[in-house]
Amino acid sequence: FALGWLAIAIGTRPVGLPASVPPALLPVQAPLARAAVIEPLALGGTTGEIALPTSKVRRLAEPPERPRIEVTARLGRSDSINAALRRAGVGATEVATLSRMIGDAVSLRAVKPGTAFDLVLGRRESKSQPRPLESLTFRAAFDLKLEVTRGDDGALRLKRIPIKVDNTPLRVRGTVGGSLYRAARAAGLPARIVADAIKALSYTIDIQRDVRGRDRFDLIVAHRRAETGETETGELLYAAIDGRKDAAVMRWGDGRGSTFYLPDGSSARKGLMRTPVDGARLTSGFGFRTHPILGYSRLHQGVDFGAPHGAPIVAAASGTVEIAGWHGGHGNYVRISHGKGIATAYAHMSRIAARPGARVEQGQVIGYVGSTGLSTGPHLHYEVYVGGRAVDPRSAKFRSGTQLVGGEMARFRAKMNQLRGVRVADGSSDAKASGLAQSDTKPGDEG
Repeated sequence: FALGWLAIAIGTRPVGLPASVPPALLPVQAPLARAAVIEPLALGGTTGEIALPTSKVRRLAEPPERPRIEVTARLGRSDSINAALRRAGVGATEVATLSRMIGDAVSLRAVKPGTAFDLVLGRRESKSQPRPLESLTFRAAFDLKLEVTRGDDGALRLKRIPIKVDNTPLRVRGTVGGSLYRAARAAGLPARIVADAIKALSYTIDIQRDVRGRDRFDLIVAHRRAETGETETGELLYAAIDGRKDAAVMRWGDGRGSTFYLPDGSSARKGLMRTPVDGARLTSGFGFRTHPILGYSRLHQGVDFGAPHGAPIVAAASGTVEIAGWHGGHGNYVRISHGKGIATAYAHMSRIAARPGARVEQGQVIGYVGSTGLSTGPHLHYEVYVGGRAVDPRSAKFRSGTQLVGGEMARFRAKMNQLRGVRVADGSSDAKASGLAQSDTKPGDEG
């Protein structure tokens, strides 16, 4: 009881500690002090407000500059290196010097859009002058890096830094399944490579009728991988359907003059392409049938390929455009004369990409899939005429083209044997870096 009463006595009579009491805040000081404390927003808290300067603050004549800055300039489309450097703050005199130095190492036009220039700009004497360049680094080419630095004597010097590159082609194999296009895309190949493969094989076989779901495709593309990890996929080099001698083609030639040849050295471009539209499926054959719109039987003078709206349609062979425009029930229609009484026609296009009288090459885009005219859905109606009479495009055979002979034929065979010896990508780091997580696809992977 004594301890309890003692505690109550002490609690009811607290002993004050000696302390100085701050003077009351003036009305002008109260808002500034309130900004320095934490207070709920619901009660009008103003935490974070900037306090007004006191008499101790002195205004600077101008804000101080950083001694050096790091910036990145990116080369835009339809841009120039000079313009990109000027935007980054490099002076006109140094830009001219850099342009000359870089031009001596590589072609300025060869530097691709999107290239990043990493710059370090140093201290300047006054704001009226541009900052001097201390260093510049950028990827001038896939296998080359350029570095410009300023020496102790103040002069700029350029250093070439070669980048090791592995040029081994990339080989991709898989099962066709429901669609060669979808299977190859599922294996990781770019759409342009798959389209080139289908177009190249279409010179020799009917993709829709001759290729089965259990068949396996074999595609080899030019491929480069830098030691820094970047990859670059080039053009299609080889395309084949396993087990078919007439379904194997290899690119041969230099530059834009390259084309595809069969293993026997004969040109793959023989006569007409069997399938003049990418990613198509045969939906209706040649012969008499009941028209789906008119409702009566009549001769179907061509074949129909079902394809997505807007898919590109290409010329089945080189020739001259006779008709390019509206053609009654055919809708948007193109007719091409190939000489010797042979002509092809393409109907129901959504858009025409050729004009009457123009010369077109085999594989050149002449229009896009649509559903104009008497059509029940997007598709290509394809016709072949011989001597003015319609024939079945699937059975018509026209032979022409070039044949490799002598030393060129020997070099061609050596190159084909070399490509056929390339190992298949197995999902290793090389394949993954190029977007090919698994290059040897299995049935069911094509979707």
